Amino acid sequence: MSTLEIKDLHVSVETKEGRKQILKGATLTVHSGETHAIMGPNGSGKSTLAYTLAGHPKYEVDSGQALLDGQDLLKMTPDERAKAGLFLAMQYPVEVPGVSMTNFLRTAKTEVDGKAPAIRQWAKDLNEAMKRLRMDPKFAQRSVNEGFSGGEKKRAEVLQLELLKPKFAILDETDSGLDVDALRIVSEGVNRAKENTGMGVLMVTHYTRILKYIKPDIVHVFADGRFVKTGGPELADTLEETGYDQYLPEGADSESALA
Repeated sequence: MSTLEIKDLHVSVETKEGRKQILKGATLTVHSGETHAIMGPNGSGKSTLAYTLAGHPKYEVDSGQALLDGQDLLKMTPDERAKAGLFLAMQYPVEVPGVSMTNFLRTAKTEVDGKAPAIRQWAKDLNEAMKRLRMDPKFAQRSVNEGFSGGEKKRAEVLQLELLKPKFAILDETDSGLDVDALRIVSEGVNRAKENTGMGVLMVTHYTRILKYIKPDIVHVFADGRFVKTGGPELADTLEETGYDQYLPEGADSESALA
């Protein structure tokens, strides 16, 4: 069993108005096989948490820890974190012109596993994974995400997830911009990857619709840079009815949180 531990994490970012603290003591533990939903208003720091764990240079850690099986993630480069078993599915996947999907995926698999997969087996695994996600095989020869629709980019993220087999997957608003059919297909891919590997999942979202397909074990409310409430799946239903105002700092509301 693997464990991801976030301990009293404080993170800042440079803005036009100067340095601003975004994370203000985030603490969380996730074990293999668990699915955690992280919900909260825009501007609360959910994506900052995701990108900090992945090693985005924009975010500066002021204090705290992030450990994967006891290893200090914060001392690792982004590629070292991926090799250790951490995966981030981005809300807005980037385009990589000139690099084909198949070359990108095989290179990533080689780096993560420490050895290149056998070409014949790799081609079979890639084709089968694309078929399950209902992706046109031609996409394997296209540049990474270049000209892809929003739904196609999210399927490509889940394709990576299925092939790289991380210990923990962070899904940053994977449901954003998906229609009902694409949401179901992407969710099935996440569920399939979890079932096949036993990975832990941290799922950042605003809405409950994805939780109908990817069932969380634990739901957290994230507001003002920290986890402020934790409960079972029923907490998501409560949030759908009541919103986040009660968890925001005094004098703030969900509208101002969107700024």
